[in-house]
Amino acid sequence: MSVLTRDALEASPLADLHAIAAELGVDGFRRLRKADLIDQMLEAAGGEAAPAADADEAPAPRRRTRGGRSRAKAASADADADAEGVEDTASKDADADEEAPRPRSRRGGRGGRGRAAAEDEESQEAPGRDDVIVSGVVEVLGNGSGFLRVSPPDPSDDDVYISAAQVRRCELVSGDTVSGPRREPRRSERYPSLVRVDTINDRPADEVAEGTRFEDLAATFPTERFALGGEDVTLKAIEWLTPIGRGSRVTISGAARSGKTEALLRLAGALAGQDGVETSLVLAGVRPEELASAPEGVEPVAALPFSASADARGQAIERALDAAKRVVARGGHAVVLIDTLDGVHESVARRALAAARNVVDGGSLTVIATASAPLGGETTVIALDQTLTSTGRLPALDLVASGTLKPELLVGAAGAEAIASARASALA
Repeated sequence: MSVLTRDALEASPLADLHAIAAELGVDGFRRLRKADLIDQMLEAAGGEAAPAADADEAPAPRRRTRGGRSRAKAASADADADAEGVEDTASKDADADEEAPRPRSRRGGRGGRGRAAAEDEESQEAPGRDDVIVSGVVEVLGNGSGFLRVSPPDPSDDDVYISAAQVRRCELVSGDTVSGPRREPRRSERYPSLVRVDTINDRPADEVAEGTRFEDLAATFPTERFALGGEDVTLKAIEWLTPIGRGSRVTISGAARSGKTEALLRLAGALAGQDGVETSLVLAGVRPEELASAPEGVEPVAALPFSASADARGQAIERALDAAKRVVARGGHAVVLIDTLDGVHESVARRALAAARNVVDGGSLTVIATASAPLGGETTVIALDQTLTSTGRLPALDLVASGTLKPELLVGAAGAEAIASARASALA
């Protein structure tokens, strides 16, 4: 029979010590540090003559397993087992811990999805679920994506989501009539999604996408005047003394507080009611109080205060113009009103104004922008007089500085003579 010695115990793993301590009946051995546990074991064994298992039967130190989890579980099993067969039980528990298959995560394994989620997704993407063809009117959102409104103009739960990539690829704009197959929403989605665009405005999508580039469209002077209507004296003066046509290139110029923004907003309200014309308002560098001053029925596509950077303002203007160009390239008519071109890079301002054109045998893009002074290249200049505005004498047009190129194309020969007469009277 061998005896327990301190040196032998100190060389033994803690799990083996726990097994021997259980044999010896040491109380609370699992809570003791190793040194204290050895003292208690020696005391329980009665000193150097303590009975112990033969060397052949004594628990041999086991090989370390990978990681500490198996050892900890083995030690726990040792402590709770009976004195007899403790080592065998602990060994079996450790082996079982190493070899037993790990339980599946509730999230479903490597991809984070359980079997139910996978089956649900497979069922939603199964053949035949994308056969439903939908059609409706496109509404493009500010982030570049959009919705196919199946019951326009009101939103509904049956509307179909259009990705930003599809909007760009097919050059979709608000108001386009589109059809194509949809797929059902996945678990994290609220709306069904458009799989592809088959037709745009009753024409094959490929045919529309391969149309002539906007920059290559031939332009001519405006020949169709916008009828502004109403009793507003400023709008009446603009309509007859500085007429604006489809495809006009217009600046509303004047000193600070001459009423440029007010005139632009009145024009926006009048033009928004025009049939067959897509009207966009860009507030790019206005007073914070004017960000919410758009007339009823006109929702700005961008609204930036004058504290915004020149780059941010320029990007907002160019996004609005890009959308308008797509409308015109398909034969439609668009108007973009910009307040203001002051504060943007000169190259951006000139590109914005130069985008306006009346397409030969096609659509038109009209650009109306406020600026401190004309940029050059306008077909119509509406100059405002600060003195007239500040004293409340409306309309506040400076007829000498204002004018329209080839007005006879818009108002006829008699109308052009009336404009010349009015300007002559202003000089007198």
